[in-house]
Amino acid sequence: MKAVRLEAVGSIAMHDVGKPSIGADELLVRIEACGVCGTDRHLFHGEFPCRPPVTLGHEFSGIVEATGPAVSGFAVGDRVTGDPNIACGRCSHCHAGRVNLCGNLQAIGIHRDGGFAEYLALPRKQAFLLPAGLKPTHGAFCEPLGCCLHGVDLAGIRPGSSVAVLGGGVIGLLTVQLARLAGASTIILSTRQASRRALAEELGATATVDPNAADFFDTVIGPSGLAPGGVDVVLECAGVRETVEQSMRLARAGGTVVIVGVMPQGMKVEIEPFDLLFRELKILGSFLNPFTHRRAADLIASGAIEIDRLISRQVTLEEAPVVIANPPAAGEVKVLVVPNRT
Repeated sequence: MKAVRLEAVGSIAMHDVGKPSIGADELLVRIEACGVCGTDRHLFHGEFPCRPPVTLGHEFSGIVEATGPAVSGFAVGDRVTGDPNIACGRCSHCHAGRVNLCGNLQAIGIHRDGGFAEYLALPRKQAFLLPAGLKPTHGAFCEPLGCCLHGVDLAGIRPGSSVAVLGGGVIGLLTVQLARLAGASTIILSTRQASRRALAEELGATATVDPNAADFFDTVIGPSGLAPGGVDVVLECAGVRETVEQSMRLARAGGTVVIVGVMPQGMKVEIEPFDLLFRELKILGSFLNPFTHRRAADLIASGAIEIDRLISRQVTLEEAPVVIANPPAAGEVKVLVVPNRT
């Protein structure tokens, strides 16, 4: 079969490899769609730990083609999505229910072969059924939506809350929709790209702003701004130094900042501890998708989350290495790799 392999940092290409064999408790999945994530680009540049050589791709869905003899609850022909994050179930974090912090965590598409391929071996415990009639491309959004759900859970958004979402990529645009569903009355999306600001307003943002504007802070939290004095919750979804630093200023006294975006490993930001103390800010990191994948799949299946307008383009496996090795094009939200497109 064909698979897109990260051979080493800075070296990615499509290869012909053996079709995966499955264990007794695994499913063989024919991949229908797999999303290109910012983390894939971090992996290519050596900014996120992984274990090459490995087939990348952790946002995937597909059709079950075979099941191992110990598998129950799944049948050939089922449409499934997969939670890529495999916890050991034995360490202290797993026993405390914090499986995303598992000390032995293994991730599909990072530590073991992933979804930028024609087929994938998926452990049964990581598989989740999707409706047969769901659009094939929609299942690939379960993993990023699950990560957004964890961030929103940590944020504690309540009906009437004011929320700022920093970053207009797919994570930011999914988070806008979740904030709307959580009942936030003010949802401000900050991104440099005008096309993404327009899309955010269609998806539920009550206002959008350009973070590079000279009057950015005055527009958002000034006396006559969108949220005078600051917002209740800031969700940083861009993973860049500037937005992390902006998030501290945008939160009101007693507010909450949740870091959802992935920054390159080793990058530093400046904070002022006195300011955090004096305003009693709560700053949280949101890592992965602990126990949210099923909820994400159900939300997508329900139609409550707009997906189609987040898909910028679909590419083949042959095209995927160039996409991963380069920054997203202007205005691009989500690129899907469709391995078995006819």
